[in-house]
Amino acid sequence: MQTAANLMPIPGHVDPVPVPRAPSLRPDGRIDLIGLPKDALRETLADAGLEPKQAKLRAKQIWHWLYNRGATEFAQMTDISKAQHPWLAERFVIGRPEVVEAQVSTDGTRKWLLRSPDGHDYEMVFIPDADRGTLCVSSQVGCTLNCTFCHTGTMRLVRNLTPGEIVGQVMLARDGLGEWPSQPEGRLLTNIVMMGMGEPLYNFDHVRDALKLVMDGDGLALSRRRITLSTSGVVPMMARAGEEIGVNLAVSLHAVTKEVRDEIVPLNRKYGIDELLQACADYPGANNARRITFEYVMLKDKNDSDADAHELVRLLRHYRLPAKVNLIPFNPWPGAAYECSTPERIASFSRIVFEGGISAPVRRPRGRDIDAACGQLKTAAEKKSRAERDREAAAAEAVAAA
Repeated sequence: MQTAANLMPIPGHVDPVPVPRAPSLRPDGRIDLIGLPKDALRETLADAGLEPKQAKLRAKQIWHWLYNRGATEFAQMTDISKAQHPWLAERFVIGRPEVVEAQVSTDGTRKWLLRSPDGHDYEMVFIPDADRGTLCVSSQVGCTLNCTFCHTGTMRLVRNLTPGEIVGQVMLARDGLGEWPSQPEGRLLTNIVMMGMGEPLYNFDHVRDALKLVMDGDGLALSRRRITLSTSGVVPMMARAGEEIGVNLAVSLHAVTKEVRDEIVPLNRKYGIDELLQACADYPGANNARRITFEYVMLKDKNDSDADAHELVRLLRHYRLPAKVNLIPFNPWPGAAYECSTPERIASFSRIVFEGGISAPVRRPRGRDIDAACGQLKTAAEKKSRAERDREAAAAEAVAAA
């Protein structure tokens, strides 16, 4: 007979796998220092054999080189004696995600296919604009939510990304943009959105710990006001996100009736619209200066009527939400069951919401030609057939054996 302590929820369309899955250890046994908080970095050095005072000093020096200077080798750390570099390199590594493929869209959007040390693939996207540059960061390998309009949602959930793998995406982007040493002014990468693969609030601890590293004033030093966390509505975690992370909130709403949202965002069957909007009203720090963004993908004849627009206005006003609505033209992908609303329909929807006193800009699709637009992220490994992957593996083995 199972007790309450050992019951395990069955993963399905609305629940994540509840058991943490640690990634495999590095084959060489070394510890990756990226993603460790300051205290953990010091403790790791001490556990490896440094006496406490030296561990404290070295941790401070290494932290500066990692997060302020962007060092990828211990040999670059000129204020640490050359004699100690081999000792550090033997025990530790300064990780970056492996880049499997990098693509650039005709509109300047960049997408990277990344691979973890244990062989799992995930993606990140950089979107440049005239006045900002936004990095779309993944929090999981795959996704558990099964939102029917989202290509990423058709993937199975493999595991959560670690804090190092999450902050490593930011560091890799800065490598590619040449933005070391870290400085607050003149950056190309100015904003981060946790809107890549996965549901951030189903990987709360790792996302929180990674974003604390990003926001740390001694390192990457990106203001919390320039970071947005997007959730499909994991209501029990939203208050904690506001209290423990404190970044801007975006909510994937996409429908205003139970029937439609149950279909396209299955999490709605567990946390309904009213419960979700009340959690938004209670979100710490939300005000007219820091509005909550509601993402709304425009699906032809599904959620795009004038009646839907009026109901959206009514709901947001009813809960007195400091809100902005991002209208997102549906980005097609092979096998999708939906079409994008017509430009005329989107314009009418936007006008009604604007007239209701709520900002409702239409987001310009970016990176569609490289499948980097909203809802299109799905790793290239997933897109290939099993036969294609088997042929590639066989070819790689043949090359290695030659």
